[in-house]
Amino acid sequence: MEVESVLVTGANRGIGLEFVRQLVKLPRPPKYIFATYRDRNTIEALKQLRDESKDTIILLIKMDARNADQIESARLVIEDMVGDKGLNLLINNAGVLKREAFPEITEENMLLHFTTNTVAPVMVFKAMFPLLQKAATQAPTGVNVSKAAVLNISSAGGSIESQSSEFHKQRLDSISYKTSKAALNMAMKVISLTIKEQDILVVNMCPGWVKTDMGSEAADLEISESVSAMMSTLSRLNERHHGTFMDRNGETIPY
Repeated sequence: MEVESVLVTGANRGIGLEFVRQLVKLPRPPKYIFATYRDRNTIEALKQLRDESKDTIILLIKMDARNADQIESARLVIEDMVGDKGLNLLINNAGVLKREAFPEITEENMLLHFTTNTVAPVMVFKAMFPLLQKAATQAPTGVNVSKAAVLNISSAGGSIESQSSEFHKQRLDSISYKTSKAALNMAMKVISLTIKEQDILVVNMCPGWVKTDMGSEAADLEISESVSAMMSTLSRLNERHHGTFMDRNGETIPY
C-alpha cells in the first residue's frame, strides 16, 4: 500500500495509534501522517513515534471530532501541508463505547454515542472532502486507497441482520454503541452513493473484537493483528468495494 498523506482520528491509542505505527513501517511510508487526539496527557506514544520517524512527518493535531471549530482548524493545518495534492486517506477511527442496557439506558448515553460515533465522522469527512477531491484529481481514473479514500472504523455490532447471532445476543448492554454504528453505516452508504462519480473510495470496516480499552483484554485479537489485516485489505480495494461494509479481511458484512 502506497499513500502520500493520511489523517487518522483518535490516533493517540488503540487502533488509531497502531495505524500510525504500521503506516510508518511500510516499505514506502506516507510523506505525511496527521494524527489527532483530544487529551494532551495521552500522547506520549504518539510523540515517540513522531520523534523516531525518519521518512514520515507525523503531525500531532489536537482535535475533538465533535467540535466544529477544532475540525476546521485541523483542516487548515492539513491543507497548508498537502497543498494542491490534497489528502489521500482519511481514517475515521475516533469513537466511544459506554455500556448501558435497556431499560436503564439514558438519553445522555444515547446522544454521546450518536454524536461521537455517527455525527463526528460525517462532519470530519465533510470538512476534508475538498482535500480528498483534490487528491482524486491527481491520478488517472480509478478508485483505490492510494488515490483518495475514506475508511470508517465501524463494527459488526452495527449490522442489524447480525444481531440474532449468539455473539451479539450476549452484548445487549451496548444498545447505544450498536445504534450509533448502524447509523454510521447508513450515513456513509448514502454519502458513497452521493459522491460515486468522484473517484473517492468510501468503505466501512469492522476491525474485529480487538484487545483495546474499548474491546477489553477478553477480546480475540491483538491490535497489531487487526490493523495489519485492515491494511492488507485496504491495499486491495477498488471501485467494486465503494460503499461496502466489510470485516478486516474484506468479507462482506450485511447492513
